[in-house]
Amino acid sequence: MRSPSLTRRHAIAALGCGLLAMRAAPGLAKARLSEDGIYQMDWYLESFLDLADDLAATTAKGKRFAILWGLKGCPACKRMHEVHMMDPAIETYIRDNFEILHLNHIGAREVTDFDGRKRGEKAFGEAYGIRFTPTIQFFPESVDGLAAKAPQAREVARMPGLLEPPEFLAMFRYVRTKGYERAPFPDWLKQQT
Repeated sequence: MRSPSLTRRHAIAALGCGLLAMRAAPGLAKARLSEDGIYQMDWYLESFLDLADDLAATTAKGKRFAILWGLKGCPACKRMHEVHMMDPAIETYIRDNFEILHLNHIGAREVTDFDGRKRGEKAFGEAYGIRFTPTIQFFPESVDGLAAKAPQAREVARMPGLLEPPEFLAMFRYVRTKGYERAPFPDWLKQQT
């Protein structure tokens, strides 16, 4: 009996499956520049920019919600996407535990805040005191009570600027494990070593 031979169709199908597997594998995703010049990862949250809905959907998936602020030409944003997010340990942890909404610091897309107020990205960032990029805002697991709070008081933590890779990953662990309930990030980080 003759063993089945590999046909051209089988080879193409196998190659296609292999490429799909590589695209989905953590650490192999590539940062790309969007039309507005900010970096995107293929796994960032696709959103209608209604924060209460995004937070509720994220929590229902067992993840935490964060907003990442970027800006065209930002060297630290480039480094974060080309170095930090290319580290498989960092990317896997964030991808498995967070939904990241990436907003443009000077953008005009309309964002619906937790209190129902609609603002362009730039005005929304100004209301939250976002001054530079990258900045990452982390939010609680529930929208309960958020609308009544002042904008920045809605956050459970903030990463203003780019930390080195170990501290960058530690900040995501800090939020995921609710370290903010026990100590400010610098104190929590000291306890981890």
